[in-house]
Amino acid sequence: MLTGKQKRFLRAEAHHLNPIFQVGKGGVNDHLIRHIREALEARELIKVSVLNSCASDQHEVAEQLSERAGAELVQVIGKTIVLYKESKENKTIELP
Repeated sequence: MLTGKQKRFLRAEAHHLNPIFQVGKGGVNDHLIRHIREALEARELIKVSVLNSCASDQHEVAEQLSERAGAELVQVIGKTIVLYKESKENKTIELP
């Protein structure tokens, strides 16, 4: 579980990132989760965009993604989700 200070730090780190995944009408599926896990291992911090064609609410999608990928939900702002998971091999982010 991240503290408020850690979430604030991660939000600042994620500010300049572009979303690397999009959740559309297919919703959250196993294929998407597998790719998100791989991206989190490589980058630790990613953004995911929720398209207008997605049937689910962005907060529901964020909960599903964080739970199924084993990641921490940092922020949901608009239709953009920020996820963090500490990498086992490529650790680059030092949390305060």
